[in-house]
Amino acid sequence: MSNSRVFVGRLAGRGVFDPAGDRIGKVRDVLVVYRHQTQPRVVGLIVEIPGKRRVFVPISRVTSIGSGQVITTGLINIRRFEQRSGEVRVLAQLLGLPAQLADSTRVRVEDAAIERTRSGEWILSEVFVHVIRTEVRAFSRPETRIVAWTDLRLPQEKSEAQSAERLIQTFLDLKPADLAEALLELPFERMTEVMAEMSDDRVADALEEMTEADQLSLLAHIPEKRAADVLDHMEPDDAADLVSALPDAKREELLDLMEDEEEAEVRKLLGYAPDTAGGLMSPSAIILSGEASIAEGLAMIRRAEISPAMAAAVYVTHPPFETPTGEFLGIAHFQRMLRFPPHERLSALLDNEIEPVHVDADAAEVARQLASYDLVAIPVVDDQTRLVGVVTVDDVLDHLLPDDWRHAADDDTSHSGAGA
Repeated sequence: MSNSRVFVGRLAGRGVFDPAGDRIGKVRDVLVVYRHQTQPRVVGLIVEIPGKRRVFVPISRVTSIGSGQVITTGLINIRRFEQRSGEVRVLAQLLGLPAQLADSTRVRVEDAAIERTRSGEWILSEVFVHVIRTEVRAFSRPETRIVAWTDLRLPQEKSEAQSAERLIQTFLDLKPADLAEALLELPFERMTEVMAEMSDDRVADALEEMTEADQLSLLAHIPEKRAADVLDHMEPDDAADLVSALPDAKREELLDLMEDEEEAEVRKLLGYAPDTAGGLMSPSAIILSGEASIAEGLAMIRRAEISPAMAAAVYVTHPPFETPTGEFLGIAHFQRMLRFPPHERLSALLDNEIEPVHVDADAAEVARQLASYDLVAIPVVDDQTRLVGVVTVDDVLDHLLPDDWRHAADDDTSHSGAGA
């Protein structure tokens, strides 16, 4: 086995392979156990395997560790990882901690190195730290050091916030659903610390992918103004679903703190029953006039904030072009737009055969319409045939699937590091 020193921060996200070179998954963290007056013992790796499941790989089944990849024996227990008392996740729980060196210098842990001893045991041997200065001189460069673990003094009780900067860096490449899962796997205190340092839009992305119970639990630990800012960044239909589950007083408090435009959209959605097209729809569709060109439509679709389902089509109406619009005229499908010259008007390629659903249609009817027309999104109109929103297929699936569908693939039993 390789005995080179490897920093955990560089190991995160690296591939894990079997002896034949087939990829098993990727490293998400390293699990250690603290020991009295000696270096922590590495007990294994937390590895994400296909299906977004995180499992435990005992260090005894790892044949080589490098900053580029990890090689295992190929024997992986796919029971879901569950952390036990006494085990410490290096990325999630150690990095960012304030500490002191033997000479009382105050530092913050930025990374940690693991290496194999001559006896074959993997240990956490050194830490990369940032020196905390009470007085910062102008143009002074940050001071960093690599020190032995035995020279580090961790606080018995954490009296100041643990920096989440390094851990957040490992989350940058995660899709919203994976980000939500990664956050929920952290100890609750650490999760709230990480979310406190994340941007509002990333917190919003994660909340949209959580169950209602998890959303409410986290929202209760976010200051009201920050919670309102996060709701501003959520899709209006997701924000409406979340605030509708709050007590009346809390709901009104958060709505009053939201931006006027976002608040108005959420309040409008709250007026519809949750199992109707109005309760499922998003008012944020791409809406243009029939005189607009295909080039204009494609430019709207290219916007980064537009979801793939919502970018599948442009909805053409009479003015005004914000929901509720003027009379709904038809749909210009993205794929069809690509077959026409950019200067062509949208009115020349409208699909008039797709019937929009009424705002009071139930979820089952919306699902039937989506399936009948092979659509990923369908327009919603009111009694005056004005476009009031669009229901996407993911909104319908979220409503029709059981509440615990995100965890349906998990085993009833879980796997822990120390017991492997």
